Amino acid sequence: MALSDTTAQPRERILQAAAGLLASGGREAVSTRSVSAAASVQAQTIYRHFGDMQGLLDEVARQGYASYLAAKQANLTTGDPVDQLRRGWSMHVAFGLANPALYRLLNTDPRPGAGSAVNSESSGLLLRLVTRVAEAGRLRVGVEEAAAMIHAAGVGVTLTLISADAAGRLADHEGLSERTREAVFAALVTDLDDTPTEGTRAARCARHAVALKALLDDGGHPFTPGEYTLLGEWLTRLAAAVADGEESDSLTESGS
Repeated sequence: MALSDTTAQPRERILQAAAGLLASGGREAVSTRSVSAAASVQAQTIYRHFGDMQGLLDEVARQGYASYLAAKQANLTTGDPVDQLRRGWSMHVAFGLANPALYRLLNTDPRPGAGSAVNSESSGLLLRLVTRVAEAGRLRVGVEEAAAMIHAAGVGVTLTLISADAAGRLADHEGLSERTREAVFAALVTDLDDTPTEGTRAARCARHAVALKALLDDGGHPFTPGEYTLLGEWLTRLAAAVADGEESDSLTESGS
């Protein structure tokens, strides 16, 4: 599978070769020998540019995710925050289905820290989206907990659909992504037309606590570090109360 264009610089030929091998054969297909042959370079050239094969795979992942992350960045700019979150979910699943080998590399690689830079940037974007929902007073639980639930569900759905697609059974899972997304969102997000008095007292306190903490975390508050830490602990307790099944009376007692 040698590259026809040998006029490109060795580094670019190596990246093209590794990306092509990954897409066609998965992680196991990307070896020093196969990349060297496909890129028409010596093994030492790979090590000189990338350190080792894992360094090469990390760069392939970073470049492969670049356009996807740029699109997610653009998704942060306008619109209703919950709609943005829905679009972000759909973009995540679509990227995985379009790039199954790369997605598996980033989400199922057993090596600790694999793809950490790319995954950290993607996680940061998700946190920003969820924070916007919290700031709008529409998040039922804390930002970090909500982001973790959305990420876990999104990755699980995407990997399931990737496996189904590889087996020629993608049609059997039509609507799975949307149904799972809406089930997760129903547990985490309030409807846009919810009235301020809707729900139990504990639920209303939780939503307001989550919103206030998200706004304070963005800076601009008048508190000392110690005061801010203590307030954050109180708000986190309020936000967790409804998830722990506490009723309004126990919520009052815990704050006294």
